[in-house]
Amino acid sequence: MEKSLSTDSPLVAPPATDALNTTTYPVIAAISFSHLLNDMMQSVLLAIYPLLKLGLNLSFTQIGLITLTYQFTGSLLQPLIGLYTDRRPMPYSLPLGMGFTLLGLLSLSQAGSFGAVLLSAMLIGMGSSVFHPESSRVARMAAGSQPGLAQSLFQIGGNLGSAIGPLLAALIIVPQGQGSAAWFSLFALVGVVVLSLVGRWSSHHGANFHKRMKAHAGNGLSRRQIGWSLAILGLLMFSKFFYM
Repeated sequence: MEKSLSTDSPLVAPPATDALNTTTYPVIAAISFSHLLNDMMQSVLLAIYPLLKLGLNLSFTQIGLITLTYQFTGSLLQPLIGLYTDRRPMPYSLPLGMGFTLLGLLSLSQAGSFGAVLLSAMLIGMGSSVFHPESSRVARMAAGSQPGLAQSLFQIGGNLGSAIGPLLAALIIVPQGQGSAAWFSLFALVGVVVLSLVGRWSSHHGANFHKRMKAHAGNGLSRRQIGWSLAILGLLMFSKFFYM
């Protein structure tokens, strides 16, 4: 553990002269692994809807409200958090976000009412909203001259997590009951440790990265071109998740 915290580690070393153009694979691997953990735990809530419906005698309307609460805090808050952290970078918000997920899972494991499940869904969603904007920025920082590769590896972690989460829920929570959801908090603890190291690396490299991004802001594109590009990208993402 002491070795991993030394200044010789790629997760914490100060930036070299060519660091901005160098792809830092250990950081990309760490953030991709954390993305796997985050999305795996996020998917547990959705996977155990049948268990919650039967155990707490919930209606489909209540299940829909749980989904609304989760999606509101887990998705709609992300742009606001991203806007804030763009102006005031918070590298150590990464373990904080994972901490929200940890609390949400512990709350979910003991939730005995509809209101308690709503609170759990809100905490789990907040963990996702805090995690994704900052982790995406770190992936871009570590990408160097290969942003496409870095973003792809980052996304692979999230996709694997979304696939593994329901399987683990079926193997652990369904046979042992709702209380066993607390076991997933162990994954959150692992994530907190990994993201603390990533946050430390980010704090060392953030200043130089933001100077470079500011120097190349827009790449000569007008605000209208940027706006249309983001709108098209948003529409494509909407269509993807709509049919999913």
